[in-house]
Amino acid sequence: MSEAEAVNDEQPGIARDLTAFQQNILVILSEEAMYGLAIKRELEDFYGTEVNHGRLYPNLDDLVEMGLVEKSELDKRTNQYALTEKGRDAVLDSLEWTLSRYVTDESRADEIGDIVDDAY
Repeated sequence: MSEAEAVNDEQPGIARDLTAFQQNILVILSEEAMYGLAIKRELEDFYGTEVNHGRLYPNLDDLVEMGLVEKSELDKRTNQYALTEKGRDAVLDSLEWTLSRYVTDESRADEIGDIVDDAY
C-alpha cells in the first residue's frame, strides 16, 4: 500500500477536500519550512498577482487545524510553517490522483518521466 493510500484509509479524500490554493501552499512547503511572507511571495510568483494577507493566513490556519501544516514561532512577530507527514501524504495523494488520470499511455508516461528527470 502506498503512503497516499494510507492517507485515504485514515481520512478519505482529505487532499481532495482542499482548495487549489491550499494544495499550492502544501506544494510550496514540500520544499522547505517557510515563514508567511515567503509563502506569500512564492504564491504571488505562481499566480502572477498579489495574494492578500486575508486570503493567505486563514488558509494557513485551516491547514494547521487539519494537521497538514505545523506552525511554530520564529520570533515574537514571525511564524514559520512546515509540512507535516500528513501534509506530505496529502501532496502525494493529490499527485497520485492527477497522474492516474493523465497517464493514459506510454507517451504520456514518458512526458511525466521527462518532467521528473528535469526537476533534478
